[in-house]
Amino acid sequence: MRVAIFSSKAYDRVFMERANQQDLHELSFFDTRLQLETVSLAHGYPAVCAFVNDHLDAEVLAQLGNGGTRVLALRCAGFNHVDLKAAQEQRLAVVRVPAYSPHSVAEHAVALILTLNRKIHRAYNRVREGNFALEGLLGFDLHGQTVGIVGTGMIGLEVAKIMRGFGCYLLAHDVVPNPAAEPVGLSYVSMEELISKSDIITLHCPLTPQTHHLIDRRATDRMKPGVMLINTS
Repeated sequence: MRVAIFSSKAYDRVFMERANQQDLHELSFFDTRLQLETVSLAHGYPAVCAFVNDHLDAEVLAQLGNGGTRVLALRCAGFNHVDLKAAQEQRLAVVRVPAYSPHSVAEHAVALILTLNRKIHRAYNRVREGNFALEGLLGFDLHGQTVGIVGTGMIGLEVAKIMRGFGCYLLAHDVVPNPAAEPVGLSYVSMEELISKSDIITLHCPLTPQTHHLIDRRATDRMKPGVMLINTS
């Protein structure tokens, strides 16, 4: 099958060509985003592979359908950028990545916490400039801090396990509590309590109408001074 791959990077080419070692598919890589101005590049390709920043609205999907595309494969778990109704009208099958490695995303979230806490980004820039001063680089012990985890799916649960290793107190909020959370040491509380008691708040929930602007002025007004807010996605 001929596949047009948009928003491709060098690492996309490496892994996709490795997966296609038997040459079952003819892969064409395009650095550009898929949008109305570039959709003509996909003409004649039965399959199109897109990423999170590609524009997949009704107009683009109509052009894909008219060009012979029948499969839209997303290299991401999210699909909020796809007009699913328009895809159905064009008889486009839409497939996506079911999940990323929860360990890698959780570890990255904790890396962001450590970077902010220990000012690693600032220290790196100072050392490059030959400045070894310590002023403004002091952090705090994670041990004993309260971490609020919003969303306790696979990723949120892995974050909890890591932060428990630092000796943190763990609070959680989710519309559907995870039965596996109790052995990890998570205590479910209301969103209001989590926001007001947490020293670190990390978000691991999908974007839905219910979570849109979950962190608003009302929420920030309830937070502790100096609270750390992590939005890994």
